[in-house]
Amino acid sequence: MEAGQKGYLTFRDGVKACVPTILGYLGIGFAAGVVEKGVGLTILEIALLSLLVYAGSGQFIICGLLAIGAPVSSIIATVFLVNLRHFLMSLSVTYHFRGRSLLSNIGVGTLLTDESYGVLTTALQEGRSVTSSWMHGLNVAAYLTWLVANLAGGLLGQFIPSPERFGLDFALTAMFLGLWLFQAELPLKKRTRQTVLVLLTVVVSLVILMRVSTAEIAVIGATLCGCLVGAFSERKEVIQ
Repeated sequence: MEAGQKGYLTFRDGVKACVPTILGYLGIGFAAGVVEKGVGLTILEIALLSLLVYAGSGQFIICGLLAIGAPVSSIIATVFLVNLRHFLMSLSVTYHFRGRSLLSNIGVGTLLTDESYGVLTTALQEGRSVTSSWMHGLNVAAYLTWLVANLAGGLLGQFIPSPERFGLDFALTAMFLGLWLFQAELPLKKRTRQTVLVLLTVVVSLVILMRVSTAEIAVIGATLCGCLVGAFSERKEVIQ
C-alpha cells in the first residue's frame, strides 16, 4: 500500500463497515419474514429462502406470486429479471479482486448486494485499498443479518400484523439512499459536470425505457446508458 493511503484489510474491518447495512437489514428482513410467514411458509422454508435467494425484492416478489398461485417457471423468470442487475455490479468490481482465488471471487460475487456494492464503491472512491478478506467480512455480516432478521420476522411476525406502521418497509430504502449520497458526494465535488451529466442520463433514459419495457429491463438499460456516457466523458477529458 502506498504511503498515506488509507486501507481496509481485515475481515473484521469489513464487518465494521457493514454496520449501516446491518441496521437496514434488520428492519426490512423482519418485514420480509412477516410476509413470508403470512403466505404460509414454514420457518425452515423461510430460512432456505433467505439463504438461497438472498434478495429483498426477490423474496417479496416470490411471496406475492405464491399468494396468487403463480407457476414455478413464472416465479423463477420474474426473480431472474428483477435481479439481473447483479451481473453488472459483479462485472464492475472484478478488476479490484484480480489475482484472488476462483473460490474467493465466487464468494464475493455470490453475496454481493446493492448495499454491499454501495459500501465497496464508496470505499474505493475515497481512495481506500480494499481486500478480499474485507469484502468477505462485509458480505458475510450482511448475509447472516438478513437470515436472522427473516427468521425473527417469521417467528414474531404474528404479533406485528402491520410492520409498515413502524416504518420497517422503508428501512432498506432509507439506508440505501444514505449510502448513495455518500457515494455521490465525492464525484460531485471533483467532477461536478461529468457526474451531473451521468445522473441526468440515467434518470432520462430510465423514464423513457419505463414506457416501453419492464421496470427491470429499464433499470439495466438506464445503467448501461449512464456507464456509456461516463466512459465517453472520461475518455474525452483524458484526450484533452
